[in-house]
Amino acid sequence: MPMPFAPRISLSQNARSNLHSLIRAHSTPQSLALRSRMILRAADIDQPSNLQISRELGCNNHTVGKWRRRYHDLGLAGLQDALRPGRPKTIAPPTRVQVISMASTLPQDQNRSVTRWSLDEIATALLETLGTDPISRSSIWRILQDVDLKPHKSEYWLNSHDEDFDAKAQSICQLYVSALESFKHARLVICCDEKSGMQVLDRKAPTKPARPAQRERREHEYIRRGTRVLINSLAVATGQIAWTLGATRKATDFVAHLKRAYQHLPRMKRYDWVMDNLNTHWSLDVCHLVARWCKIPFEPEKLKKGVQRRAFLSDPNHRHVFHFTPTHGSWLNQAELFFGVLQRRFLARGSFSSLKDFERRLERYLKDYNARHAHPYRWTYTGEPLVRDTPFSRTRRQQRHGRACFSPRPKRFERLLYSSRPYRRRAA
Repeated sequence: MPMPFAPRISLSQNARSNLHSLIRAHSTPQSLALRSRMILRAADIDQPSNLQISRELGCNNHTVGKWRRRYHDLGLAGLQDALRPGRPKTIAPPTRVQVISMASTLPQDQNRSVTRWSLDEIATALLETLGTDPISRSSIWRILQDVDLKPHKSEYWLNSHDEDFDAKAQSICQLYVSALESFKHARLVICCDEKSGMQVLDRKAPTKPARPAQRERREHEYIRRGTRVLINSLAVATGQIAWTLGATRKATDFVAHLKRAYQHLPRMKRYDWVMDNLNTHWSLDVCHLVARWCKIPFEPEKLKKGVQRRAFLSDPNHRHVFHFTPTHGSWLNQAELFFGVLQRRFLARGSFSSLKDFERRLERYLKDYNARHAHPYRWTYTGEPLVRDTPFSRTRRQQRHGRACFSPRPKRFERLLYSSRPYRRRAA
């Protein structure tokens, strides 16, 4: 029987680039990558035979000839598998609806003893609860895959019970959006927060730097040299920071930090301080300090309760106004963004021989950050309610498939570099 004709393959630069992309991509099936290699080899100047290509790639020569002819006739689309009609679906639509409905409920709501659905558990529940015909695990898997439903997976999210969550979030976000414009009108927004429990770790062996074809290697075991607390204030309009490093985060520590941070701020008509609801942020000492800054009478007998203190600090008539984030809404504080940078660039791979070594190197990093890397953040979350059927509550994958659920932390911001600093440090 004569061998099928092997057509000549000629590739343009664009076609050759597409084939190489398919080979390099991690998501490309191995069968498609092998077919791409066949075509690239067949397009060589010497036009090798199917038998020669099959020996080089370790496959059958008839397979090479098949995909060579398919590419010659159909182009890149010819390398895809042809559609196979197969056997028609035997599962009726009502059964499919029952499977999806069962997987969309919690097992305990169906009087099941387990806390997570599995394919076997869904099949058993359908048989016992609804009395449907037996259905196989593979059939249930295909039904759930068609609608992108994965009941065996879960993720955490935090629900805020603050009744004024939306109003507080919108108020804080409005401060961020208008921070640069407000700065031009002598109004400065500052974000304060603490990073507590920073462990001073000393690796038991020196870290080995990266080498060609070898990653950086760090010793797994370490010695704990102690902990430190960083209290940080971030100027939203500039990205500049002021910090206090110590061993505790008491009310006296926070007051001392406010005094130090205020010395580094420019003279403004008004200061808006954003912080979470930690009790040290609305202590009586903080109220005393704000009263002295605003040059108003301090009446401690009227500030015995926490509600009274927070109301006093949040008074919009004061020169210094405190804005407290809603419950479980500490992510609204931009100081958390800087702590993320600090964790990745300084703490994650650090090895410190002592507390003094840690403090010295951290001070150096923070000064370098202010001098070279400080910049404001462009805040894109506007404080809209995080409810169902909104872009803020759905991931990209869920938007494509038309499904909505609560997302634990939607992306709300991105960085924006400004060419110049809006203000200079005030002279002492």
